[in-house]
Amino acid sequence: MVDSTIKILSIVLFLGFVSQGYSQCFLSDLSVSQIQTGVKMQGKPEWNVTITNNCSCVQKNVILSCNGFQSVEQIDPSLLKISPNGCLVNDGQPIYTDAIKFKYVWNQSFPLNPISSEIACS
Repeated sequence: MVDSTIKILSIVLFLGFVSQGYSQCFLSDLSVSQIQTGVKMQGKPEWNVTITNNCSCVQKNVILSCNGFQSVEQIDPSLLKISPNGCLVNDGQPIYTDAIKFKYVWNQSFPLNPISSEIACS
C-alpha cells in the first residue's frame, strides 16, 4: 500500500513539474537586444534590433514601448508598426523561438521594452 502511494505521488509531482515547465511563460521571456552595425546614414549610427521569445509558448500582439522613436531608415511596418500607444511587433503575428530582426538609424538607441503580449501555449 505504501509503495503504490509513493508511486502515485511521484507521478503526480512529475506531471506537475512537466506541465509547469511548458506553460509558465511571461512577458519577461521576451528579450530585446540592440547593437550598432557600424554603418552610418546621415551621420547617425545604424542599430540592429533582435527580439527573441525565450519561452516554448508563442507570444503574439507584442507591443514595445517606443515613446519618441525615430529613424532615418524606413522600417518595414510588418516588423515594427509605430503608434502613440507603443510599437506593434511582427504585425501582431506570433513570435516563436525564431528571432524578429530589424534595423533603424538614429543618434542613440531607443529603449524598446516589451509592455504587453498575448501568451498562447498549446
